[in-house]
Amino acid sequence: MREAYNIYMNDLCISLPEHRDPAPHPAHQTAVAVGAMADAVRRALAEDRAEDDITTRWSVPDGTRAHARAVARQDGVIAGTAIPGEVYRQLGSDVVVTEHVQDGDRVHTGQDLLTLAGPAREIITGERTALNFLQRMSGIATAAAAFAEAVTGLPARILDTRKTAPGLRALDKAAVAAGGVSNHRLDLAAMVLLKENHIAAAGGVSAAIAAVHACNTRGVAVEVEVESAAQAIEALSAGVEWIMLDNMSIEDMRHIVTLRGSEGPRLEASGSITLDTVRAVAETGVDAISVGAITHSAPAFDLSLLLTPTAPAGGGHPARFG
Repeated sequence: MREAYNIYMNDLCISLPEHRDPAPHPAHQTAVAVGAMADAVRRALAEDRAEDDITTRWSVPDGTRAHARAVARQDGVIAGTAIPGEVYRQLGSDVVVTEHVQDGDRVHTGQDLLTLAGPAREIITGERTALNFLQRMSGIATAAAAFAEAVTGLPARILDTRKTAPGLRALDKAAVAAGGVSNHRLDLAAMVLLKENHIAAAGGVSAAIAAVHACNTRGVAVEVEVESAAQAIEALSAGVEWIMLDNMSIEDMRHIVTLRGSEGPRLEASGSITLDTVRAVAETGVDAISVGAITHSAPAFDLSLLLTPTAPAGGGHPARFG
C-alpha cells in the first residue's frame, strides 16, 4: 500500500499538513504500510482457510483459466488497490493483477478498478479477501473525502482517531489519508493525549499536565481533552500544544477560540460531529476537527468481481461475486 500517513503532532515534531484537495494521490509506499498490509493479508487468508477452499476445488475444473474485473458499483474514492496483488502473491498463484486506478482516485459507477487474469480456481479463492479489504478501505476513503469537502475553504483540518478496527489501524489510516484527511496519532506512544480518565485519576487538568511535563524528556506534543469552558480556560495557561474541546457547544467553542487568541495552543473539536454539523464547527475558528465515524462507521464501498472463463471453452455469461 502506498504512502498515506500524515501523523498529527505539534510543530516541533511533524506539522499538521497544509490543506489539500480531497483524494490526493499518495506518492509511494512506506515500510510500515507494506508490512502492515502483508500481515493483514496473511491473517485474513488464514482466517478464511484459503488453502482448503473445497467449494472451488470441487466445482471448478482444474486448469480452467479466466479473466475478471473488479467494478465499482457506486461513486467514491478508492483505497487499498495494492492489496489484491498481495493476496494472490501470498496464495502462491500466477494470477496477474492489473491496477487501473490509484489510491485516492475518484471513481464512478461501472468503472473498472482492477483486472485479473490466471487460474480460475485461484482467482475465486482469493476474491473475497481482496474485496473485503477494498470495500472497507474505499468506504473509509469515501467517508473521509466527504468530510474534507464539507469544510472546503475553511482553515480547519479534519483528523481521524484511534477508533479503528483492531489489527487494521495502519490500513484504516492509509485509507483516511487517501480520502484527503489527516491522521491523528497512530498509537499511544506518538504523543501525549490526556483524556477524561487520565484527568480524573491525576486529580484534575492542571495536575495531569504538570505530571506529564515532569516526565516528558522526549519533547513530544501534549494535548489535553476538556469538557467545559472552565477546564479549557485552565488548560490555556498550562503550557500544552493542543486542547481538545470535547462535545462542546458552538457558542462555547467560539468563546474559547476568542480567549485563546493568536498565540495560544491549537484547538481541536471532537465528539459526535457529523457531515451535517462539521462545517458549523469549522466556522468557530478551531484548528482541527477529529471524527471517529470516518473509521468506525464508514459504509463498505459497493463493488463486484465479474469473472469470465477463458479456457477450457465454456461460454455463458460472466459469474458475479461480491
